[in-house]
Amino acid sequence: MKQHTNRARLLISCKDKAGIVSAVSTFLHHYDANIVQSDQFSTDPEGGMFFMRIEFDLGIQSPDFFRFKQEFKELATEMNLDWKMELASRKKKMAILVSKEDHCLLELLWKWRAGELHVDIPVIISNHPTNKQIVESYGIHFVHIPVSKDRKAEAEQEAIDLLKQHDVDFIVLARYMQILSPNFVNSFPHRIINIHHSFLPAFIGANPYAKAFDRGVKLIGATSHYVTDDLDEGPIIEQDVLRVNHRYSTQELRVAGRNVERIALARAVEWHANDQVIVYGNKTVVF
Repeated sequence: MKQHTNRARLLISCKDKAGIVSAVSTFLHHYDANIVQSDQFSTDPEGGMFFMRIEFDLGIQSPDFFRFKQEFKELATEMNLDWKMELASRKKKMAILVSKEDHCLLELLWKWRAGELHVDIPVIISNHPTNKQIVESYGIHFVHIPVSKDRKAEAEQEAIDLLKQHDVDFIVLARYMQILSPNFVNSFPHRIINIHHSFLPAFIGANPYAKAFDRGVKLIGATSHYVTDDLDEGPIIEQDVLRVNHRYSTQELRVAGRNVERIALARAVEWHANDQVIVYGNKTVVF
């Protein structure tokens, strides 16, 4: 994946009003920046919300990126914009939390090694030692933090401290089978991405694939979302489905489910890493 060292990305969300695109474009032109891609979306031109994502290349006459951001801050304050600006070449630090199942973990590791995920992975944390050998074969630091009922809070704090020590930008729950506390979630707001099967809320609890088989489902799905205090109800980033039929056994449904889970999660992670997602309320805008 080719990375332009002078390319930057700008995400904007604000109340819709006249002149936003003009003001931002004029600013970029004034500082010798060239727009290479621009996308925008308005929920309602009459008093709704406005969202925009711009990729631009800094020019020869542009100030350094730090000063560029400082200059844009004045415009953003004046126009009351919520915004984020990143260099495309900067690799975000992505930590992964996983339990025993490895299908989502391996999908991310394959894409990372192939250069399809422009991230660094400083650490992978698990409540089981099952995937230690796999992770270390990729040259990534693996940390086993056991979780039990009597020390769940201590285990979480240990993980939080480790993640902050590595200064991670975001966290991926690659089938991490633990419910995170509000303390954990609030330590990384809109920076934790989860994946789960889309049988919820119809088939809750243990062994949802057996329950789905008993009902004769015709679609298998998966949902990737940001984690909030409301279990499995955070802003959705990506969903995918796979058609199945009466010939599928419970095990075949489970395999199909794993396939769609790993694909949906990998897409969500890629979009987050590429600054393509804006969170608004309990929804996302994905450019």
